[in-house]
Amino acid sequence: MEHVLTGAIAMGFAVIALVFLRYWRTTRDRFFLFFALSFGIEAVNRVVLGLSSAAHEDRPAIYLVRLLVYALILVAIIDKNVRRKR
Repeated sequence: MEHVLTGAIAMGFAVIALVFLRYWRTTRDRFFLFFALSFGIEAVNRVVLGLSSAAHEDRPAIYLVRLLVYALILVAIIDKNVRRKR
């Protein structure tokens, strides 16, 4: 059951990444590109986590990937606000 839920979460992240990618293609706004990359990386992370034999979420590598994802989201927000002020 755990693998099914991990797959569903990965699919959800992939769908969200595709939606943001579509918004980026329409508007060419980097904000949506950063969000698409963030959710795409998280989807791949979940797939790798689901396929690994030792699926423990307490490994540091998993948290480093999540830190990268949250940093990308933070960069997107900061970039959007800085560009708006110019």
